[in-house]
Amino acid sequence: VQPVESGGGLVQPGGSLTLSCVVSGRTVSDTGVGWFRQAPGKEREFVAGITWTSAWIWYDDSVNRRFHISRDNAKNTVFLEMNNLNPEDTATYYCASSPWANQRRAEEYDSWGQGTQVTVSS
Repeated sequence: VQPVESGGGLVQPGGSLTLSCVVSGRTVSDTGVGWFRQAPGKEREFVAGITWTSAWIWYDDSVNRRFHISRDNAKNTVFLEMNNLNPEDTATYYCASSPWANQRRAEEYDSWGQGTQVTVSS
């Protein structure tokens, strides 16, 4: 299982950005894919998660209603649409795969991508 992220970049405050994560090797059953982020000097934190089959979705409260996670099963891809971005959203964003659903702890995810940088700045 190897997630591969893309879509990061520089965006102005209030702007939007959509990240993509292609996951190979584990796209059956209700396994989960999560997005995490890590800012310099801070711990990695959970952002949002989704399951492949039932589309069970869960968010961290800090991004709820601004971020939207979705999936395209035919393309083995999970998307993270980020809206109304602010400088506090600046971080490296990671996609990860878990054998279980509804997980928020990084320890429950066993495959990680390399990350994609998101910078929110004017």
